[in-house]
Amino acid sequence: MELREKVQSRWDALKEERSSWMSHWKDISEVLLPRAGRFLPTENNRGGKAAFRKILDSTGTRALRTLSGGMMSGMTSPARPWFRLTTFNPELDESYEVKVWMSQVTSLMQMVFYKSNTYRALQMAYEELGAFGTSATLIYDDFDRVIHCHPLTIGEFAIATDSRGRVNTVYREFRMTVAMLVQEFGLENVSRTVKDLYDRGQMDEWVEVINAIEPRTERDPRKTDAKNMPYLSVYFEKSGDKGKVLRETGFTEFPAMCARWSVTGGDIYGTSPGMEALGDLCQLQQMQFRKSQAIDYKVHPPVLIPSEMKNMGTQFLPGGVIPYSNAQQAQQIRSAYMVDLDLNSLLVDIQDVRQRINEAFYRDIFMLMVNSTDKTMTATEVTERHEEKMLLMGPVLERLNAEMLDPLINIVFNKLVQADLLPPLPEDLQGQQLNVEFISILAQAQKAISTNSVDRMFSVLGNLAGMRPDIVDNVNLDFWPQWYADALGVDPRFIVSGKKVAVIREQRAQAEQQAAAMEQLQGATQAAKNMGMTMQGQSPEQIMQAFTGY
Repeated sequence: MELREKVQSRWDALKEERSSWMSHWKDISEVLLPRAGRFLPTENNRGGKAAFRKILDSTGTRALRTLSGGMMSGMTSPARPWFRLTTFNPELDESYEVKVWMSQVTSLMQMVFYKSNTYRALQMAYEELGAFGTSATLIYDDFDRVIHCHPLTIGEFAIATDSRGRVNTVYREFRMTVAMLVQEFGLENVSRTVKDLYDRGQMDEWVEVINAIEPRTERDPRKTDAKNMPYLSVYFEKSGDKGKVLRETGFTEFPAMCARWSVTGGDIYGTSPGMEALGDLCQLQQMQFRKSQAIDYKVHPPVLIPSEMKNMGTQFLPGGVIPYSNAQQAQQIRSAYMVDLDLNSLLVDIQDVRQRINEAFYRDIFMLMVNSTDKTMTATEVTERHEEKMLLMGPVLERLNAEMLDPLINIVFNKLVQADLLPPLPEDLQGQQLNVEFISILAQAQKAISTNSVDRMFSVLGNLAGMRPDIVDNVNLDFWPQWYADALGVDPRFIVSGKKVAVIREQRAQAEQQAAAMEQLQGATQAAKNMGMTMQGQSPEQIMQAFTGY
């Protein structure tokens, strides 16, 4: 079987596997993110306001916006470091040269993220995760900015996992214009249909394309060309020439960030806050519709009128004039029925539904610092006030770190190595395996639980030291600054290395010894001088008698 037929066959199987999720994603999109989701290949670049007609109350959309913004600033803020490199050797991590090299490489990687579109792609990924539970972002090479991220929306891609539940396959179906196809793949590689459209100048006609990225099963590991790399990437036109592909290439590592908010058992796709809140979201729209309908009935109800007045509809609007010939005719004009609407009770019920939606999207956590009057509140104080809520996000943070941020950092690091852009490697790091430690605000809030216990311990020790000073001997005070700085994510260049501390202490001890010796010498000199003044004018025999007995 040819490559194109193999890929097409698997794409059909992946779509069948994904089909049970599509209706759920579509329901979420209608009441939460109408512009997100591509449930048909022809749905890209769609406009119009019809997509928003099912949203009568935007509480869910605003809560999702808060969630994605909070995840962005809390996990991967462009304004502050959110990760650092370490090793698996704690003693090696304390080396000053190693720490400086790690800090320089981290700064270089952060510059790559900032110069590329990484942060824009991450914000879209957080939004997709909060709404649909699954996100996918492709990472391609870029000559000017090292990488370029291509975020996908739900419905246009399908994924598969390996035996350990790690995503290793991405298929997608999308559309490109004739001009895009020719520019990307070359006129000689497109189908005859696309060539004809190009020759006729129909550059903006849409063409459906399928792209597959998966582990390559047949390759020669001794070769390093694109068609023998560990991961296959192939493009072809959905209705193109039989057996023909637009491009076949490869990657040395899986070039995508495919994350799930939460996974149940052996599921491939993830669950999300949007799924949990879908019932409340639909209920809220229905309640708002019924409330508006009830207000309309009360403010502008249907009326009963005599039959001879049936053509006077516009005169029953506010400000209209209704002529009548007798009082009995006027009394016959009345509401068809009365609507006794208790708006307060209805609003209380709506507020209850809104609260449930906000809690589903963790809005109370992410709005904590915004609503606080104390703008200097630290991550430790956040944890103290909402420790149990932050702990609920722990599993989500761990999963996103492993499935989204770790692959991103590994890909960028490897590209910097290939481009020879890293500073010279210290001798101690030769042959050592590197590790990634996350130091974002949310990561520090999780770690702050341990710093709270250390703070309480030192507070108690400080009180006891006033009664018994030698109790401080039980504490390794040299270890405390290193550990505390790591826990708070402080730049390691602020902390002096242990070797340098030893040199500083030795120099200080030598200076103190020299000062003591100098002081002793000055004392002896002064004593001799005083004695010399005392014995002036005495005979040698008297001076000898003064030293008798020494």
